Amino acid sequence: MRKLLLITMALALGACTVGPNYQKPVIAVPEQLYGAPAGTAESFADAQWFDVFSDPQLRALIDEALRNGYDVRVAAARVEEARARYGIAGAARYPDVDYQGRTGYGRANGETGGAFAANVGAGWEVDLWGRIRRLNEAARAQYLASEEGQRAVRLSLAAEVASSYFDLREADAELDIARRTVAAFQNTLDLFDKRLRGGTASGLETARAEALLANAAAQIPLLERDIVATENQLNLLVGRQPGPIARGAALADQPIPANVPPGLPSALLLRRPDVRAAEQALIAANANIGVAEASFYPTLSLTGLLGVQSSDLSELFTEGRTWNVQAGLLGPIFNAGRLRNQRRVAVAQFQEALAQYEQQVTRALADASTSLVSVEKLGTAEAERQRALRANQEAVRLATLRYDSGFSAYFEVLDAMQQLFAAENAAARTRRDRLVALVQLYRALGGGWQG
Repeated sequence: MRKLLLITMALALGACTVGPNYQKPVIAVPEQLYGAPAGTAESFADAQWFDVFSDPQLRALIDEALRNGYDVRVAAARVEEARARYGIAGAARYPDVDYQGRTGYGRANGETGGAFAANVGAGWEVDLWGRIRRLNEAARAQYLASEEGQRAVRLSLAAEVASSYFDLREADAELDIARRTVAAFQNTLDLFDKRLRGGTASGLETARAEALLANAAAQIPLLERDIVATENQLNLLVGRQPGPIARGAALADQPIPANVPPGLPSALLLRRPDVRAAEQALIAANANIGVAEASFYPTLSLTGLLGVQSSDLSELFTEGRTWNVQAGLLGPIFNAGRLRNQRRVAVAQFQEALAQYEQQVTRALADASTSLVSVEKLGTAEAERQRALRANQEAVRLATLRYDSGFSAYFEVLDAMQQLFAAENAAARTRRDRLVALVQLYRALGGGWQG
């Protein structure tokens, strides 16, 4: 027995691990993002989300979503599952020990009697070729990938909450614009009705004023419908039952940072959890090649048994002791190419994981570039929208002044008011688009949405 144990220890200590060791893929990364100015190490994503978006109601919604959101709870359960699977894989490195007890009573050769036995057994696979080590490596990588997946879910969820909140505030702004416009058109219609009855206004002017009023009024129920739908979407994201959502700052008062440095692309890839998760999946696929290769080699297993047996229960542990130790070697001879094809499957899965990792890297760079340019261009667009809004407000003032002075018909005032209505809505939508683009940039850069 001692010789067998010494031989086993020597084999275990001299065991090798078959299969390729993981090497990080070499991917060319640009020095700066496409469309970005000269890069610096500073990144907008280094800021905490509560420093980026200061609206207290938005902060509260994000906090609640990160605590109670359904997607976060699902991701947490997946992490626990992966952690347990990692524990299962790690347990294979140690012996299995079990026990067994038997008792019986019968008659044989004219004699009646009982029999009692108790055994403790142990079995252990000596990891000669690293099969168990590779299984453990793969399970660990899958566990780490699930943790990165959880971080990606938290980042995505917080970004969705912020985007939906800005959608809600934009709908609120449009509803306020529509109500003010309806009130203005209603005053105009009332004025024309009085003048029409007095014979100083035409039916055409009255009909035109009524049409503009109806078109503006039709927007109010549609916006109210959109507001309820957006509130329900936010409630779903934070894990609530449907109900009203508390508001914070108005859309126009939501702050936008003057400077949003993107940082270096190499740092972006280290920060984004989806990229890190893709690399962990690649590590797991690489380890599975080693598992498949280990199947070509023999498996050495050790078993041991220690037991007692007796015909009298009171003497079970004082007589009839038994023990044995065995070593078994099992290896493949012919399997019709099954093992070879299993390795081919593992290699193909590695190539698939490699392509997905490279794709994720490219997607991360593209997301950051697109979002960065969107923030910049929407800032320019918003400035132009505000210029157009001021011009339309001035046009309404001048058209009203001309009408009051008798230099023009009221049609000019109605046309100016209609264009102002459209300009106000366009300005609100562009403001919302800019805020959402800022959220998407922070998400694309891998911002830390830790609550």
